[in-house]
Amino acid sequence: MTPPSRSIRMLRALADAVPAVLLAAMFVCFIIQVFMRYVMDDPIGWTVEVCVIAWLWILLWGQSVSAQESDEIRFDIVYGSVRPEVRRWFRVVFSIFLVGVYAWSLPALWDFVTFMKIQKTTYLNIRFNWVYSIALIFSVVSILRYAWIFWTAAQGRNTGLDIADDIGRKDFSE
Repeated sequence: MTPPSRSIRMLRALADAVPAVLLAAMFVCFIIQVFMRYVMDDPIGWTVEVCVIAWLWILLWGQSVSAQESDEIRFDIVYGSVRPEVRRWFRVVFSIFLVGVYAWSLPALWDFVTFMKIQKTTYLNIRFNWVYSIALIFSVVSILRYAWIFWTAAQGRNTGLDIADDIGRKDFSE
């Protein structure tokens, strides 16, 4: 397998930086809120709004764009106790299931996100369709990711994970 090009590595680094930047923004807003509430005795609301929006984006962006397959949670007791061939079929079945669920819910999610353009956040006046647009990104990227996992597992190709990574128990590997 050839290593990714420089532009792909840069895009990956940028995608991985998004949750870090949002987490830093959350931290700064939290410090501002504590200072305004307890030192100035004049609480402000926009910091809470920024924290909630940033947290939503961190969770959904991080899981869909930044996370690798090796970062995902598995039921190690079952997954790690079966042969690699069975683990491959687990990946096939669960990727079909997840692609189906995300694809089935995508039209309703699209309707919800586009409907939410009629409301804005209280303090920052950001339209909610922009706030919730990350849910669409999450669904589409998840569909693409699990379709790729299905394709590689169905072809019997190596997942790119060694055995310890594949079962998700790096701390117990010998």
